[in-house]
Amino acid sequence: MKALILAKGELNKVDVVQQRICAESFDLIIGVDGGTRYAHILNLTPDIIIGDMDSLTDLDRQKFNKAEYMRYPVDKDETDLELALQYVVKMKVEKIVMIGVMGGRMDMTIANIMLISQIKMATHLIEIWHGEQTGFVINPPGKAVYGHTGDTISIIPLNGVASAVTTKGLKYALNNENLFQGSVRGISNMFTESSAHIILDSGLLLAVHTPRVS
Repeated sequence: MKALILAKGELNKVDVVQQRICAESFDLIIGVDGGTRYAHILNLTPDIIIGDMDSLTDLDRQKFNKAEYMRYPVDKDETDLELALQYVVKMKVEKIVMIGVMGGRMDMTIANIMLISQIKMATHLIEIWHGEQTGFVINPPGKAVYGHTGDTISIIPLNGVASAVTTKGLKYALNNENLFQGSVRGISNMFTESSAHIILDSGLLLAVHTPRVS
């Protein structure tokens, strides 16, 4: 089962995002308050709308009257996106993709990205799509990332230190190195093959894969 979450940040490169959505065949579409409006732009029908509903008008709610609404108070400890992500994680879906996470307020963008670094969520396959770019977490022992020669990938240490990081299939190799939070050591590496392997003993890495522009 695959789930798509629509947040209310920037919707970058609509045509690219539409192509990616069509290639995935999502089983569950979740609108996060005002992000639900992107469903019309992307020709999607939301199954569930989650949030405090402070960004949806009565007209919006009429358009999405077939969706199930999960309403929360405005004053709460979690953001609407966090609530949506927590809901989907409990369903034990195979893959979760979030769109509309970037842009707008800087604090919200950073907070949205950091959501996928939570330990309880890092064990799930969660991706952030921003146009053709994909952000995701790599946790021990690592993973293979597939792309094309010339693609760019950045790996950014989260929660302190990512230890014994080794890369294969990338231009600038790391060999059993420690990457510390705040370091830019892993920024803007490049695929030399159609796949790359990133291995680590402990910690978490935020990876951002950007396909090469033809």
